[in-house]
Amino acid sequence: MFKQTHRPTLLQFFIPVFFQTCHSLGLSLLVYIILPSMDVVRGAMFTNSLSLVPALFSLLSRRRVSESDNWLILSGMDGLSMVLMIAGLSVWAISKEGTEAWVLPLAALLVSAGWWENYVERGAIFKPMRFLGKLELTHNRYQTYLFLSLWKIVVFFGGLCLSFWVSGDNPSILFSDFYDSFYRHPIRFSEVRPLISNDSLPMITGDELYEQEHEGRSSPAAVHYAIVLQVLTALLAYLSGKFACKIGIQSFSFALALSLSVPVSLFTIVTFCGFREENVCYWQDLFPGYLFWDCPKGSFVQNFLIDQHGWVWVLWILAHAWTSIHVWSPKFKRLELGEILFVEPMYSSLLVDQSLLLNRRRIELPIYSNGEEEEEEENVKAYKELRSAEDPSLLEEDNIPKIYACATMWHEIKSEMKEMLKSVFRMDEDQAARRIGRKYFAVMDPDYYELETHIFFDDAFTKKSNAVNVYVKDLVESLEDAGNQVHETEIHLAPPKKFPTPYGGRLEWTLPGGTKLFVHLKDKTLIRHKKRWSQVMYMYYLLGHRLLEREIPVSRKERLAENTFILALDGDIDFKPGAVHLLVDLMRKNKNLGAACGRIHPIGSGLMVWYQKFEYAIGHWFQKATEHVIGCVLCSPGCFSLFRGKALLDKNVMAKYTTTATEPRHYVQYDQGEDRWLCTLLLQQGYRVEYSAASDALTHCPEQFGEFFTQRRRWVPSTMANIFDLLQDYKRTIRTNPDISYPYVGYQMMLMVGSILGPGTIFLMLIGAFNAAFRIPNFDCFLWNIVPVALFIFVCFFTESDTQLMVAQILSAGYALIMVAVVVALLMQIQDDGILAPSSLFLFLVAGSFVIAGILHPLEFDCLPHGLVYYITIPSMYLLLIIYSLMNLHVVSWGTREVVEEETPDKVVAVEIKEEQKNNGLLGFLNSKSGGKKEGSFELSFAGLFKLMCCTKPVEEKYELVQIASSLTDISKRLDSMERPSGSMLGEQRRFSSAAGLRMAESPFFQTIEEETVEEFEDKDSLHSEHPKIQQVEKRNYLVNPEWIDDPDLKDGQVDFLTGQELTFWREMMDKYLLPLMKDAKKEMKDTEELIELRNKSIFFFFMVNAVFVVAIFLLQNQKETIYITWPLGSTYNMTYSGGTLIYLQENSLHLEPIGVMFVGVFAIILSIQFICMLIHRFGTFSHILASTLIDFCSRDVEVVAKDMAFEKEGLAIIRTLQKLKKGQGEGKGRKSRTTVGDVARRKTIQALEERNQELHQRPANIETAFNLAFKELAQSPDKQDKLFRGEREARVTFQQLARRRSTLVDRRTSTMGERMRGSVGERSNSEERQRQGPTFTNPIFRMEEP
Repeated sequence: MFKQTHRPTLLQFFIPVFFQTCHSLGLSLLVYIILPSMDVVRGAMFTNSLSLVPALFSLLSRRRVSESDNWLILSGMDGLSMVLMIAGLSVWAISKEGTEAWVLPLAALLVSAGWWENYVERGAIFKPMRFLGKLELTHNRYQTYLFLSLWKIVVFFGGLCLSFWVSGDNPSILFSDFYDSFYRHPIRFSEVRPLISNDSLPMITGDELYEQEHEGRSSPAAVHYAIVLQVLTALLAYLSGKFACKIGIQSFSFALALSLSVPVSLFTIVTFCGFREENVCYWQDLFPGYLFWDCPKGSFVQNFLIDQHGWVWVLWILAHAWTSIHVWSPKFKRLELGEILFVEPMYSSLLVDQSLLLNRRRIELPIYSNGEEEEEEENVKAYKELRSAEDPSLLEEDNIPKIYACATMWHEIKSEMKEMLKSVFRMDEDQAARRIGRKYFAVMDPDYYELETHIFFDDAFTKKSNAVNVYVKDLVESLEDAGNQVHETEIHLAPPKKFPTPYGGRLEWTLPGGTKLFVHLKDKTLIRHKKRWSQVMYMYYLLGHRLLEREIPVSRKERLAENTFILALDGDIDFKPGAVHLLVDLMRKNKNLGAACGRIHPIGSGLMVWYQKFEYAIGHWFQKATEHVIGCVLCSPGCFSLFRGKALLDKNVMAKYTTTATEPRHYVQYDQGEDRWLCTLLLQQGYRVEYSAASDALTHCPEQFGEFFTQRRRWVPSTMANIFDLLQDYKRTIRTNPDISYPYVGYQMMLMVGSILGPGTIFLMLIGAFNAAFRIPNFDCFLWNIVPVALFIFVCFFTESDTQLMVAQILSAGYALIMVAVVVALLMQIQDDGILAPSSLFLFLVAGSFVIAGILHPLEFDCLPHGLVYYITIPSMYLLLIIYSLMNLHVVSWGTREVVEEETPDKVVAVEIKEEQKNNGLLGFLNSKSGGKKEGSFELSFAGLFKLMCCTKPVEEKYELVQIASSLTDISKRLDSMERPSGSMLGEQRRFSSAAGLRMAESPFFQTIEEETVEEFEDKDSLHSEHPKIQQVEKRNYLVNPEWIDDPDLKDGQVDFLTGQELTFWREMMDKYLLPLMKDAKKEMKDTEELIELRNKSIFFFFMVNAVFVVAIFLLQNQKETIYITWPLGSTYNMTYSGGTLIYLQENSLHLEPIGVMFVGVFAIILSIQFICMLIHRFGTFSHILASTLIDFCSRDVEVVAKDMAFEKEGLAIIRTLQKLKKGQGEGKGRKSRTTVGDVARRKTIQALEERNQELHQRPANIETAFNLAFKELAQSPDKQDKLFRGEREARVTFQQLARRRSTLVDRRTSTMGERMRGSVGERSNSEERQRQGPTFTNPIFRMEEP
């Protein structure tokens, strides 16, 4: 219903209709003719003969794949299974008489035709089978079944009428007695009595009983019970089977259970029949005796198995087992869609076990991008084979997920940075464990991935110099501290490698696990700043430059893009590796999934944090879950989301994401909510966005009222703008995106209308609250509420943002007190009207849905108490916040984390230069050179005789201190330069990589840099000649020797330079998309005017819509005595006695007033949809968790389980234990820093040099090295094994298996290297021989023309 479907062609429509018509007709013959003529045991056996058509189609579709695929044996088994079923049907048909003789095989043939689609293949030998295999019914199945479901009901009922006609009965009784069949009616049954009636006699056998016909009354509930029991059990079996396949326990919980369903049922039936033979009243109390099944008569072995040909069932079950053998070796991924697991998403309730077995997909379903069908013709296949033969085939490592964790930072504080860095260290540690298992033990870990972390630091440099700011220094200082907390020991990281770049700079660390951490320092004077442009940087750099510019075949690029993921992070996020694994699982499950987000938990302290905890909880529990179930999630937040590289590379996603805002709406949609806009682009291009509730991440949220309002001032307009953009072009989106449908668009339109009318709805609610709490007339309540709203609108129009926030905070406190009074009034009203009143029921339903949702989310249940804060702030958040957001729509600044720039020494020097330039003029001639503690805005002097100062003011002491600090800094720099050894590049001591100088010399870009540098230095020289104060400034270039490289806080790391190719990429990229926007006063003024005009239009629209809505509902509310809907529940009655004999009974019904109609009608519908979708999504989350958990006893056979446990579960656990860094890891050999430093501490310079020398000799922490040492030490010490694995026999066995596996791999690799060396020697000798003999060519493709 909520998914887009494609219209089928005529063949795609009529062929399924034909086969399903046969299936329904066969079911009717089976149910109404065959089974009533059999006893219950033979009927159960007969269900194993219903795979005739699948066996036939499997035989005709079987094709030879390779020379060693046993094609002949498999085809023979198909033919044998078909022969066994035909033979069994023939034997039973011959034993029948009359109509049943030909109906029995016909019914079996027709029923089995329903599972034809699973047994045809696109590459079948026979052309009809190949034609059926290419129909591609997957994407239009639902639209076909809209008609087919109704048609099957008609056919089934027609079969019922046909069965009456075949039996000689009149079908008209189906209509005449239909109503009576569901109630008590006459029924004939046989009463069994003993020949001698004596209760004292022992149990009488069947030979001493006689039957007597009677007519009694039926049980009225028997039919209802039978129908409900059949429907529920079949549905439960289907859901359980589907669930087992999804979470990866198919072999035990699906294949074995269904294969044994008929044998177990036969055993149970025969047992109960034996009890019935001994006691004819057996189970009489459970259901009526006339409904007990018909048991076989006589001896079971002689009469049934031999005389009645019961042995045929053995042939059928063998044939059926072969036909459904594919269910024992499933080829699946975790959490596969139902359309991939089963050929048809529907099931047969009457034959649910056979339906599930024969409908389970045999061949993996081909996935088409964006839902488009692709038909592979023979020439296309030939081209693909030719291309794969010419190009290198897709490598196995191309399927390994490559995760780029990309975080954006700006002004995060140290504690927030540390949380994000700890998450990076945890990912590094997890990836190292999986890499070690793969590298040293060949562990085939399904969750293996490769990792690289990038941090893009906005505005990383000070304003007036090329030095990094305090936030970058905080990041560097926090790095090792975060690693210490994760590894629970003190670690040491090698100093970062430093790269001057066109956009600022780059720092590169190698983490203990071996993964790389890159910190990109953005200079806003060189490149465009803000979060969206940082995202553009890493998208184009990682996907465009490092992926698409690789010299590899296009097929590999496509596969790599499909398995490359960008993990978008904020600078304060906190998560664990398991959360990322769950998002990757979603990506693997659906190749069309463009983005996936997790559950975001806000952290902090204070009332505003409490509010956000509950708001985030219900937003994820209901809103995001509903979007996930019935359509797509509209926003995957940039703080923690996983994006597929292939989706981002779409031409209308990444390229359009670089659009610069030129219209007023663009500023709101593009820059205020960049993550929502990116998801909008993905949805419009046909990609899906999902939500995983089990993937948890923590983020810091605003703790102050003003900060919260400022954040939501950006979010509210951008959310509405993006949803409106999506709805405005909904027809094209529905055509493009298979997961967005008209019902889903209708649901989003309801939410949009609710958001627009939200302020008016809350205003009306306040009127009703005032009326209920204070017993004030409606009109007076209207006036009491309109005054503060009008006041706040006035304040927002004519005052600054700080004043607006202060007034909003005061009004919010007042509204909170009023809502407390409303709670008391509501409780009193519930007591007066009863719990069945509309307001009472609505309150209980809303609260109950929240409580149930909290129970279903046990780890988040503590969010429910914060609902009290949420309740009392409803007027503030849904009325005042909307007004504040609209009134400030023209403000497009970020608003949060903005820090006022402090005065720096460089800023003071610049001011001094400016003053000296002014003093060189006329006023400088008149000015005095004398000092003083005061300065004037205007000064005049004459030869020092007198001095006139106008508008004097004292010189601040801070200014003088800054000057002194600047002078001391210059002196320190000169002393440092004197102490540095000579011989370094440009007078500086740096350590360059071996290839750095070569890359600089070869790169044509650096030639341009050198020319620009000369000109720049010449200009600076001329400037220095005019200003002697700054003549000593060292000549620098931002791409060769920027000032930030020498910052001691960044440590003395190796300096390297970008390759020429990367430099060219950045220059072209920045020229096209990322150059800083030039300030244009006229354009800025025009943009401001247009934004104000957009704000005025939006305000007018919102005001008029809400005003009309409020006035209409308010006027209707005043006529509530005449305009209402009678509420059917909760009525009260008044009894009046008159004259002693007359009693007047008066009913007092509750009324549903206009406001009540609005709340109950709209919000109840939305809440019901969200609650149902929450339950569905919660079940999916439960499946996801189980699918990610290894269930050993029911996943595979015992041998495979033992191996998997050793190398996947227990193996990784042991690796994680042994790879832990120990105290002392990373310290130099035999060095004691304290003693050495104490000996040379007489001079500060020598001490610093010694500490630096020790730091250089200190070994960086390395997890792989630590593991190798620990593993070797443990393998050679049985005593340590006993100590580590004490009481854990399974872990000890696993370690021994790991040791044997490693030894085997080492021997294998050693022998392989030896063969390669011998082969290389032989190749060299053969090459020398060929050179002596002259060139020969065997392949005409590589033939060379002689000159």
